[in-house]
Amino acid sequence: MALEHPWTEAPAPGRARAVAPGVKWLTMPLPFKLDHINLWLLEDGSGWTAVDTGLGLPPTRALWEQVVTGELGGRPITRVIVTHFHPDHMGNAAWLTARWGADLWCTEAEWFAAHYAWRSRDFAPRLEHYHRHGIRDEALAQLAKRGNHYPGVVPEVCGHYRGIDDGETLAIGGRAWHVLAVRGHAVHQACLWCPELRVLISADQVLPKITSNVSVWSEQPLGNPLRLYLDSLARFGTMAPDTLALPSHGLPFRGLHERLDQLRAHHAARLAECADALVEPRTAAELIPVLFRRELDTHQLGFAVGETLAHLNYLEAEGRARRVVGGDGIHRFRKA
Repeated sequence: MALEHPWTEAPAPGRARAVAPGVKWLTMPLPFKLDHINLWLLEDGSGWTAVDTGLGLPPTRALWEQVVTGELGGRPITRVIVTHFHPDHMGNAAWLTARWGADLWCTEAEWFAAHYAWRSRDFAPRLEHYHRHGIRDEALAQLAKRGNHYPGVVPEVCGHYRGIDDGETLAIGGRAWHVLAVRGHAVHQACLWCPELRVLISADQVLPKITSNVSVWSEQPLGNPLRLYLDSLARFGTMAPDTLALPSHGLPFRGLHERLDQLRAHHAARLAECADALVEPRTAAELIPVLFRRELDTHQLGFAVGETLAHLNYLEAEGRARRVVGGDGIHRFRKA
């Protein structure tokens, strides 16, 4: 089944659109090239369950007030589910739960990841990570200037939460929503699947046009998140062909199986390109143009380093590349 988009444009910020019985779609702005995030509202008895929250900024909070007052008829947010710790998802969780007296629901790993990201004021390990993979001084200076932006867009992280885990079923509005905790893009991201509605809230794991960022970070420099990500795609393979996927970015779509095949093919092609480029030892920084054929700003550069390393670490784990650490401490990779 080819990808089909039932709607050709997103609802305006502050407006909500019904996409399935008891399910509404809203958007919140982002100050990046990727200029908005999709959020989801699930009718839940006398109120609504919010799935993800947007950045923790005053304009976003004003839009939330507008949504609840106008679009939801004043019915409150009674539960907040955050799929993962990234700031466009977690940013307003503490404010929303306090504003409407709701609980935060998320996986344990994502709650701890949010606290780690919020408290990590020492950016030196991240800069060392970039340096040993070939990022030059000028770019390092720009990355240092940006520093840890997480607390600026996640002003507060909830001090308590209700844990959800893989395989758990949540009763929301009289319907069963199954939790699929998947890895690769985040630590233990929660996607939600309702067989009755044939609706999948795919968060950032399955997006219709762009690919999810899968990165190696300084905290786990030898990790293999791309392997985890690709393995996770099998979790969606048994879902109905006409499943309506609700992604965090891009338009809702049908054709989930086709998209899964596209994602696998995309990464297979990128892995082959990386391997072919290793005719001599090269750093991750030198390979960024292989994967990213456009000019990158400082925000995008950090993700590009991480994603290039994810492909290189995958190749290393598969025995298709070897890591060579020079006397200068710089990591280079060569074809095995």
